[in-house]
Amino acid sequence: MAHNITAPHNHQVCVDQALTLARDICRQRDSRLTTIREDVLTIVWSSHKPIGAYSILEHLAEKNQKPPAPPTVYRALDFLLENKLVHRIASLNAFVGCNDPAHNHEGHFLICQDCNVAIEMASPAISHAIGDAADHQGFSISSQCVEVTGYCQRCRGDQRP
Repeated sequence: MAHNITAPHNHQVCVDQALTLARDICRQRDSRLTTIREDVLTIVWSSHKPIGAYSILEHLAEKNQKPPAPPTVYRALDFLLENKLVHRIASLNAFVGCNDPAHNHEGHFLICQDCNVAIEMASPAISHAIGDAADHQGFSISSQCVEVTGYCQRCRGDQRP
């Protein structure tokens, strides 16, 4: 589900693919993808920009006459994180959809400081380099997330920062 941010983009295709894959993964893992979990995943995938829990709650409030309580949204996000369907971008305290939830991997992101798009990098070399550096220091990694900020191709234009 990787995308080219310079080309016109239909987010509904991403949402549909993410939901189909999430349903398959949950069925394989004997997990339940409830309506609220699907709704939260849909909101997360509605753009490639990280979104915070309270913004998700606002979207749900617009959709439903009786919006869910904040703990319900946090539980849905915890489920989606646990099942590797979304990533948490710590520096922004926000969430983005995972491009490849069927395969175990760490989250590495390029985050545009202008338009806020988050591009997930598929680079095992980054994980290996971090692992090697940690081993060299006798450090045991429990998880890793690399967040690189700068300017995407569209926002940068022809100028290099």
